[in-house]
Amino acid sequence: MDRFIDAAVEQFAHDHTEPETDLYVRLREETYREMKWPEMQVDVIEGHFLKMLVRLTGARTVLELGMFTGYSTLMMAEALPDDGRLITCEIDPKAEAIARRYFAESPHGHKIDIRMGPALDTIKTLAGPLDLVFIDADKANYANYYEACLPLVRPGGLIVADNVLWSGKVVHPKDADDHAIVAFNRLVQSDTRVENVCLTVRDGMMLAWKKH
Repeated sequence: MDRFIDAAVEQFAHDHTEPETDLYVRLREETYREMKWPEMQVDVIEGHFLKMLVRLTGARTVLELGMFTGYSTLMMAEALPDDGRLITCEIDPKAEAIARRYFAESPHGHKIDIRMGPALDTIKTLAGPLDLVFIDADKANYANYYEACLPLVRPGGLIVADNVLWSGKVVHPKDADDHAIVAFNRLVQSDTRVENVCLTVRDGMMLAWKKH
């Protein structure tokens, strides 16, 4: 991910956010050692923001599309009640193996249900209601994920999508992923079923609150 927020400002925000525990530090370091695209991992600011959203919505059932090595997964799981459930989708077995080891270390790992395979297939097996959905998978399918998940989200529930500013490339889109992200943002913006806000957190986050 190309940096497009001023580094000093981002560092200030980092320094005034709840720090990572040792488990998250080790998970981040291993991800950067072992994974080809480690920047796909959310950072501490975004992780704590997701955790806060789970707390503020009182979520009990969360769906995550794109687990990667599990940083965001664990952050959100921490905010769930002990009998809460987080279903997370992934297709990379190497990422899954790393995530499972850290989930096993965490007292919140038992809340996590990993589903390997295409996320759209997993969504078809779910009945809902979902309290919160976090979309952070392949960009070409963002609109498809959104349309598949929204009917499962309870009224007053939340869909959160990552990378919606796409390193600033949404302003002058060129390739297919650029245009897919622009199209997704346009879709949410025009959807009368939700209220939305596009945030400049890290690589951009779209929040869509489902109306009653």
